Formats: sequence, C-alpha cells, structure tokens
Amino acid sequence: MQVIHLKDEYIKLGQAMKAARLVGTGVEAKLEIQDGLVRVNGEVETRRGKKLFPGDQLEYNGNTVKIES
Repeated sequence: MQVIHLKDEYIKLGQAMKAARLVGTGVEAKLEIQDGLVRVNGEVETRRGKKLFPGDQLEYNGNTVKIES
C-alpha cells in the first residue's frame, strides 16, 4: 500500500493518481476515472475532481493508496 502525505487540506483524485504514479498524465487519470476503474473508499468514483482527505483510500488496477496528513 502506498501512502500520499498531504501538503494541503485535500488532494483531488486525478492529482492523487498522478502523485502515486498510477498514471502518467492527467488525461490518462481522467479516462480511467470516467471508465469507472477507480474506487474511493470501496466505491466506484467517476469524478476526477473528487476531494480526498486524510483517511481516504483509492484503489486502481490492484493498487491501494492511502491519503494521510
């Protein structure tokens, strides 16, 4: 499990995917999210602008990323 430490109050889903190197570009993140391939806290999320806060987890392609402060 990867961990992303926040510098601000939250991070947007697309940015978190790039920060965790799950995707190479924002466009790739957008397409994967829109296709319903990303889960946030166990539920499919289709908004790349979804705000992730400490304690949230995202799952994509067998990878889990936890958001911490």
